[in-house]
Amino acid sequence: MLIITNTLFWGAECMPGTVWPLTATSEVATGIICILQLRKLRQREKRGGFKVVGMGLTPESPLRCCHMLITCCASCHQVLAPSPEAGRRVATSSSSRGGLLWRLRDKQPRLGLFEIGPGHELHRLTCMMQAGLWAATQVSTDHPLLGFELGTLAGPAFAWLRHSLGLAEKDYQASLGPGGPYLQFLSTSKSKASFFLSHDQRFFLKTQRRKEVRALLAHLPRYMQHLRRHPHSLLARLLGVHSLRVARGKKKYFIIMQSVFYPASRISERYDIKGCEVSRWVDPAPEGSPVILVLKDLNFQGKTIYLAGPQRSWLLRQMELDTAFLRELNVLDYSLLVAFHCLHKDERGPGSSLVLRTVRSVQGVQSQDEPRTQNRRLLPEAPNALHILDGPDQRYFLGLVDLTTVYGLRKRLEHLWKTLRYPGRTFSTVSPARYARRLYQWVEAHTE
Repeated sequence: MLIITNTLFWGAECMPGTVWPLTATSEVATGIICILQLRKLRQREKRGGFKVVGMGLTPESPLRCCHMLITCCASCHQVLAPSPEAGRRVATSSSSRGGLLWRLRDKQPRLGLFEIGPGHELHRLTCMMQAGLWAATQVSTDHPLLGFELGTLAGPAFAWLRHSLGLAEKDYQASLGPGGPYLQFLSTSKSKASFFLSHDQRFFLKTQRRKEVRALLAHLPRYMQHLRRHPHSLLARLLGVHSLRVARGKKKYFIIMQSVFYPASRISERYDIKGCEVSRWVDPAPEGSPVILVLKDLNFQGKTIYLAGPQRSWLLRQMELDTAFLRELNVLDYSLLVAFHCLHKDERGPGSSLVLRTVRSVQGVQSQDEPRTQNRRLLPEAPNALHILDGPDQRYFLGLVDLTTVYGLRKRLEHLWKTLRYPGRTFSTVSPARYARRLYQWVEAHTE
């Protein structure tokens, strides 16, 4: 239920203290929609008029309704306590547990993530999201009489992709299910998308706009064909696309993909690379802080990816193949994710079992193409081996993500504007051919 203390809420005027029921017959419908609505409220909060100070759940039914507490912040910092029917009490100051300062203190040493634990305002909502995603990965459901539609898009295609990775459906569902709290990803992206990781950090979840999903599905057959031809591609592995609509509301979309930065326990640095300079700097976290942000191109200056000769040759060839494919799709604004992980002495070298590495390198769905044409390599003995390259002293995580931005009229106009706005400087909005060539050249210049 919603407890409104002062504001116009979604076009309807409410008296202070009004309690709105926000029931839903699906826990995923309640959870995901409330998370998205909370994001909108946070944006409206910045413009003044009210303040979001807490979010929780009431156990009034087996499906558990959700409630938000919204209080006037124009003249005071006091928070009106919710009624007993609205759920548990929230803190009574602007530095409450639901506030920004508490969230910063609560960040876990998970390198850019914080756990949505029992004390967090979104904890139970994300639990509901997990329960719904568990169902969504098994079957598509459509219950218009109950007020929601929950769908899985292109299910057979993504099932094939999961199978090609050797990913068992039970493991996939267990990671996305209620086995532990989701982790909220501290993104430095300018997009309005929401980012989450499964509790084991193996899978990445991101909300998408309708046109992005449409582009993704339009390119899906060619994407699958590319992965068949080049099974060791650096392209991020998409594992599912889902839609959600509650009552007569607009559909919400989100994707699930294999996280490039997995396993993350020993990653020390992360970068999002586009091969340009405009808006490509992030202020690093203070020294000693447990929070490590995803940094950008300008932060990478002075660093080099050190690889053995064959590894570098393989990487350059694969970047050439992957960026050529993305150029053919007429897409741009994708990123090369890069992370550093220091190897222990006993982890350096070719590996303890050449036979095992060879088996890992040829397993999966086979193609009729020759191995040399496929650009295969010996994969390391590690989870997520497709996105890992080992150098003499460092392990590198590499992957291409955000593959849905088409170079249409809007991007062409943006290119013209940025050409005038940033003369002589490099920026992300350029033609797909130039974008692909520039990112390849960045990798060539920053590897040895």
